[in-house]
Amino acid sequence: MSKTDTDNSREQEDLGAAGSQLSTAPREEPANLPGLGVIGWTRWFWRQLTSMRVALLLLLLLSLGAIPGSLIPQTGADAGKVEDFRAAHTTLAPVYDKLGLFHVYSSVWFSAIYILLFVSLIGCIVPRTWQFVGQLRGRPPAAPKRLTRLPAYTTWRTEADPEQVREAALALLKKRRFRAHAAGDAVAAEKGYLRELGNLAFHVALIVLLVAFASGQLYKSDGTKLMVEGDGFSNALPMYDDFKSGSLFQTDDLVPFSFDLTDFRGTYEVSGPNKGTPRTYEAKIKYSEGAYGKEKATTVKVNEPLKIDDAKVYLVSHGYAPVITVRDGKGRVVYRDAVPLLPLDGNVTSQGVVKVMDGYRDAKGAKDQLGIKAFFLPTYGGPGMEIASAFPALLNPMLNLEPYHGDLGVDSGLPQSVYQLDKTHMKHFKDAKGAQLRVNLQPGETMKLPDGAGTVTFEKNIKEWAGFEIVQERGSGWALGGAVTAIFGLAGSLFIQRRRVWVRAVRGADGVTVVEMAGLGRSESAKVPEELGVLAGHLYDRAPGAPDSGAASDADPAETPDPQVVPAEGAEK
Repeated sequence: MSKTDTDNSREQEDLGAAGSQLSTAPREEPANLPGLGVIGWTRWFWRQLTSMRVALLLLLLLSLGAIPGSLIPQTGADAGKVEDFRAAHTTLAPVYDKLGLFHVYSSVWFSAIYILLFVSLIGCIVPRTWQFVGQLRGRPPAAPKRLTRLPAYTTWRTEADPEQVREAALALLKKRRFRAHAAGDAVAAEKGYLRELGNLAFHVALIVLLVAFASGQLYKSDGTKLMVEGDGFSNALPMYDDFKSGSLFQTDDLVPFSFDLTDFRGTYEVSGPNKGTPRTYEAKIKYSEGAYGKEKATTVKVNEPLKIDDAKVYLVSHGYAPVITVRDGKGRVVYRDAVPLLPLDGNVTSQGVVKVMDGYRDAKGAKDQLGIKAFFLPTYGGPGMEIASAFPALLNPMLNLEPYHGDLGVDSGLPQSVYQLDKTHMKHFKDAKGAQLRVNLQPGETMKLPDGAGTVTFEKNIKEWAGFEIVQERGSGWALGGAVTAIFGLAGSLFIQRRRVWVRAVRGADGVTVVEMAGLGRSESAKVPEELGVLAGHLYDRAPGAPDSGAASDADPAETPDPQVVPAEGAEK
């Protein structure tokens, strides 16, 4: 090997040492495939699993895997929709069952991606964290022998002593928040450690998000409750209308509290293109924490839930509950209650069912059951407008009743909805013309059943109901913190550049000090030459250029040009 080749090799090693540890990314080492063996293959698999490209691939697969969980009905969210999907898609349903698409987030393949991503992130973070700590405890590497080989370089001659120049450079770099120290005839400095810190923070935040997501799904509970004004609720499982929870959730984990709905108020736009649009929904409640907590009053609004420990009480729906009184053939009150009706449109056109199961007797004294279909308009628009309400507020309420009698089917032991009427074993009442009896009632009016079978009264007191969703989920705060940290960490790793600067000052053969400055960044960027130019300008003010020898020695030193940063010879453009 020639002397030139040896020098070039040493220079490359010198530059490699200068640019080393600008990142905490693991070094790529070629695997010796022919003789790996079991241990070798295990190490190779571990390196692949903990590499950044595999972590990104797993993150992409996790995102793709969540798509069917959003588009296909899930058993844990709504079992009824899953059954409807099975009935409507007899060919696809068995395929989805085999692939676990009806329970994506608890399926084997989704869990495998989730766990592999978790392991990959941990295996990537731990060694990089130790390496980063080692870099913080260490010092920037010494200057290469030939600074002219670095991407950004400048030089000038000065009459100041080399020691003075190095001291000035050290003070300047520290003032600019560089980690700097004197190394031989040069000063080495480094800046931009927040890039790696942001990178590590981003990965740690992803782990926090994964853990928070897992704990939230395993220990989560979500239930709904419809409450009419005046009703009360205690946070116990039998009190819910609908309830679902994670696999590790226990009923003892429910936060102990109770509340009463004292009043509900809704306001709407009365004119303009947004007429009928809700302006405010407010549920006034009185609640107490624990078994013997002091009662407090508050207002729950949309997107402003009541928070009690890990539980949140959301206001999610609203409707009307007309108070209906039913009397039998002898005039005895057999039913009096507020009947919640379900809205059908934005103007709260509502429908429901009144079921009188016990105590009713017809005109002959025989036991019977009543089922009355109810159709409610908060604002009746006049003749011809019976099918929909004209406005969601109670301006001109109208209640349409359609009564039946017979067997409601409640004694069969089969579950049925309180909002639907099974007319299989029911007979309708007939009016004077022999047609189905249907009557429109205003508040305070009464419908008489044929043949002295009783009466149904629409009371003047119309109550409102509110639907609440009670969610209890652990780790929501950790998830929010992880998301915010991930955003800031990613921003830091993208916009902060790790770079190094070296300043060498040595006395030349003619006794004049030669100053060299060079910079090196992790990636090609115009920021390194620009920053080096600014630093060189400040250092030049403290160590101005010396006049040229010969004819130029009589020139004014003030006319000596400032140093210009140029790409070094051999550096990449």
